[in-house]
Amino acid sequence: MKVIDGKNAVLGRLASYVAREALKGEEFAVVNCEQIIITGNKENIQEGLEAKRGRVGSTQKGPKVSRTSEKIVKRTIRGMLPNYRTGRGRDALKRIKCYVGVPKEFESAEKINMENKSQISKSKITKVKEIAKW
Repeated sequence: MKVIDGKNAVLGRLASYVAREALKGEEFAVVNCEQIIITGNKENIQEGLEAKRGRVGSTQKGPKVSRTSEKIVKRTIRGMLPNYRTGRGRDALKRIKCYVGVPKEFESAEKINMENKSQISKSKITKVKEIAKW
């Protein structure tokens, strides 16, 4: 199992990498999900998220949009998989685990660091834990 440290990693890049490798058969554990960053205008991110949460339909039916950091990351990865309800996509999604912080079983494991190296202005960065609060 490969362990990816999400600290200061860009969400879209991390999600596409994990989805692509999971389709090939690799198992992944994404740790520090609350410290993954989303790039872009904060107002646009917040408006899009509120619009998505507002489309929940009746009280009995979905879609339900989670507010926890690890579920936000897993849903982003799920969106990059082909047909996650059947076949290869479902099997790939089962091979992916997301965690807040670092569980004891992965503390000593070698972690893949996907930290953002490019220069992005601080005003264009939002952490996943901030989105979970909205």
